[in-house]
Amino acid sequence: MTKEDISYIFPPEWHEQYCVQLTWPHAGTDWKPYLEDIVATCVEMVSAISRYESVVIATQDVGATRLRLEQSLDAGQMSRVHLFACRNDDTWARDHGFITLLPVEEGEPLLLDFRFNGWGEKFCADLDNVVSRTLFAAGAFCGRVEDHNDFVLEGGAIESDGRGTVFTTSGCLLAPHRNQPLDRDAIEQRLKAMLRAKRIVWLDYGQLIGDDTDGHIDTIVRTAPYDTLVYVGSGDEDDPQHDDFCALERQLRTLRTLDGKPYRLLRLPMPRPIYDGDDRLPATYANFLVINGAVLVPQYDQPDLDREAMLVVKEAFPGRQMIGIDARTIIRQHGSVHCMTMQFPTECVPD
Repeated sequence: MTKEDISYIFPPEWHEQYCVQLTWPHAGTDWKPYLEDIVATCVEMVSAISRYESVVIATQDVGATRLRLEQSLDAGQMSRVHLFACRNDDTWARDHGFITLLPVEEGEPLLLDFRFNGWGEKFCADLDNVVSRTLFAAGAFCGRVEDHNDFVLEGGAIESDGRGTVFTTSGCLLAPHRNQPLDRDAIEQRLKAMLRAKRIVWLDYGQLIGDDTDGHIDTIVRTAPYDTLVYVGSGDEDDPQHDDFCALERQLRTLRTLDGKPYRLLRLPMPRPIYDGDDRLPATYANFLVINGAVLVPQYDQPDLDREAMLVVKEAFPGRQMIGIDARTIIRQHGSVHCMTMQFPTECVPD
C-alpha cells in the first residue's frame, strides 16, 4: 500500500490520547508581568493531565522547568512528563501544534504542519511556527509530517466530530492576512482535502469581545460524542454580545448531521464580564480540554456559573472526571485552557 492509497480521519478530541503538548511561558513572552502566576497555572494543568496521560513540554529552559514541576508533582507524574528544549514566541500550543490525522485501516499517523502567523500577523510567530518541527525532530511523537506551510490554519479554528464533519467559523477563516486571495469556496475545498473531511460546517456568529483570534470555534462551540454540540449561550440581554450569541444558537438549531438528524445541543453559560483595565477579556467555558478519563474545565471565580459549566460538560462527557482549572491568568492574554494545549492520539507514541 502506498502513501497515496491510505485514507485518513481527523479524530475527535475524545479519541484515546498519548499526550498533551504545552509550550512553556518565559520572561521573553507577553506573560512577563505575571510570569509566576501563569507558570503556576501551567503547573496546575500538568499536574492534572499527568495523572491520566503523558505531557510533552516545549521549553526554553529544560532544567528550570523540570525543577519547578518537581516541586509539585510526584515521581509517577514526573515519569509521564517529557521536556524538550525549544525556543518560542508565546505559549498557544493549540494554534502552533501539529494537527493529527489517523489512518482508517493501517499506516502511520499524519502530522499536518500548517503555517502559524500570529492570528493574521497580529503578533510575532516565527519561533512558534517551527516548534512542532523541533519537537518532532527530537522524537517527541511519531508519525509522518505533511507540509502545509503555504496555508494558515490554527488548531483552535477547527473542531472535528471524528466522522467526517469539521466545524469552523467564517469570522476566523475569512479574516485578513491569513489566506487571501482565496475566497470561502476555495478555502473550503482546501480544508476538505487537507483534513480529509466529508464536509465543512461554517458558523457565522458568536465572536467574543476581546478575542484576538477573529473567532476561533473552540471559544464558542465544541463537539462531543453522540452528535452533541456544546455551545456558549447568553442570558443577559444587556450584554453587547447577546444578540450575536442568540444568532449563533439559532444557526446551531438549523444544523443537521450527515444522517440528516438535528444535533443534541448543550448550552454553557456565558461568564459574567471580566476586565483588565478597560478591556473586556474573552472568558468562555467552551475552552475546555478533553483528556483520557477527564475534562479540564476553565473556572473564573464565579462559583454559580463555574458549577453550572462543569455540570454541562459532565453531561456531554459522562464517565469522565471534571477538573476545574483557574483560567483567570490565562485570559489576561486572551486565551484559556484549550488554547494552551494540543493533544496527540495514542498512535503517536514514539518508538
